[in-house]
Amino acid sequence: MEFLNPPLFLFLCFLLSSSYPLCSATPHLSVSNEAAIDYQGFLNWAREDELFEWIKRVRRHIHMNPELAFNEYKTSKFIREELDEMGIEYSWPYAKTGIVATIGSGGRPILALRADMDALPIQELVDWEYKSRLDGKMHACGHDAHVTMVLGAAKLLQKAKDQLKGTVKLVFQPAEEGGAGAYHMIQEGAIENIEAIFGLHVDNQLRTGAIASKPGPLLAASGRFVAIIQGQGGHAVKPHKAIDPVLAASHAILSLQQLVSRETDPVDSSVVSVTFISAAHGHAIIPDKVTFGGTLRSMTSEGLSNLARRIKEVIEAQSVVHRCSASIDFMEKIGRPYPETLNDDGMYMHVKRVGESLLGEHNVHLSPPVMGAEDFGFYSQIIPSAMFWLGIRNVSVGSYHSLHSPHFFLDENALPIGAALHAAVAVAYLESQASRFH
Repeated sequence: MEFLNPPLFLFLCFLLSSSYPLCSATPHLSVSNEAAIDYQGFLNWAREDELFEWIKRVRRHIHMNPELAFNEYKTSKFIREELDEMGIEYSWPYAKTGIVATIGSGGRPILALRADMDALPIQELVDWEYKSRLDGKMHACGHDAHVTMVLGAAKLLQKAKDQLKGTVKLVFQPAEEGGAGAYHMIQEGAIENIEAIFGLHVDNQLRTGAIASKPGPLLAASGRFVAIIQGQGGHAVKPHKAIDPVLAASHAILSLQQLVSRETDPVDSSVVSVTFISAAHGHAIIPDKVTFGGTLRSMTSEGLSNLARRIKEVIEAQSVVHRCSASIDFMEKIGRPYPETLNDDGMYMHVKRVGESLLGEHNVHLSPPVMGAEDFGFYSQIIPSAMFWLGIRNVSVGSYHSLHSPHFFLDENALPIGAALHAAVAVAYLESQASRFH
């Protein structure tokens, strides 16, 4: 058996014996107003040279070997090898490449820490020693960091496994980038018996050392659509002999803009953006058809459903007015719509207080809602959940480019912070909930 070094062992004994009440009331968690515990020991350990060097090696290996949605086979294998090295049990595969690892007693309470594994189809343009080795693939959304931080938390938690008052599940999921990997993990039973879940996402707008989030809706529900307007082609000098789908598509696209400006309550956040349009290429040709599409967003699933209904009605009606026909595909067979990501009030307060104790109150911020989408929302529809932003902005090392940019670069000093926060959130949750089951 591997023992803790004495300072850390004493710290964890203090941590696990301290009072930090968090009472559960289905479906939400409620948090007491008691002051947070000092979690600096976790962070100090994560920043020690040996562990920090390991954390960086893990992240760099994953970064150099990016894999796209549902094809994270080598990444999954690498994670399993690291878990084997730590002596952590796991089950797999879920949703082709997903893994669920277990630390602790195996009994309740049970909290999950989530990391997404997939990369993006982007050519990395950052010239550094550990850049992507695969053309056209890049970890440009920080998922390599997400996996690394949860593995780092695993190292911290495994050292204290015999003192944990419950169970921590590590959920490594595929296909966050449009593939709804979380949905498929849920369908295959990956989060059965899990009572709450926590996740971090890196944020290039937030400086390294800070975190941010908000209670309630954090990220939007999202969907995609493609419309085809069918007319009858002809020569441009004889428009009366044709049925022009370009005119119908133009009116439809302009009318779609009114769904937000004239049909949505100004205090509600919604987006309808047409992002592409294509037809035949020719200066003297009226095409047979026009294809266009884009994205729709709302801070509620109900709002998203209403937008989808009205998008279909508007495109079909404008097509009829211009003597055309239309078909609209919301692409649900290849890209399931994402629900909004809802932070449970109790889980949000729990993470906020742990974060304040770990990083200081001045480093924990209130985030505005964001119209981006995350498949973490699928978890949040089922169990109490919290997602927080982890700051990585550090201009001095080039860590400021936006997510999904080929120039995206990550300040690795954020990695031990994320690892320590995951671990501290988990330990405090188990401690606070243990009295319900023992």
